[in-house]
Amino acid sequence: ERLAAEVSSDVVPGQRVRLPERPEWGLGQVQSVAGDRITVNFEHAGKITLRGDAVHRLTVEDER
Repeated sequence: ERLAAEVSSDVVPGQRVRLPERPEWGLGQVQSVAGDRITVNFEHAGKITLRGDAVHRLTVEDER
């Protein structure tokens, strides 16, 4: 439950992210955050739903 709160506050829809252990998926955009699940649309893998234990490994891309 605590992880879900951390995920919700750290990752928000619209953010651009990468999953370091899956570089082939490319850049992704967060579509939704629901509890401990996050749905990301990756440029080379499509829409993927990640569990909370994977979400903390996402890296947020600088929007500049």
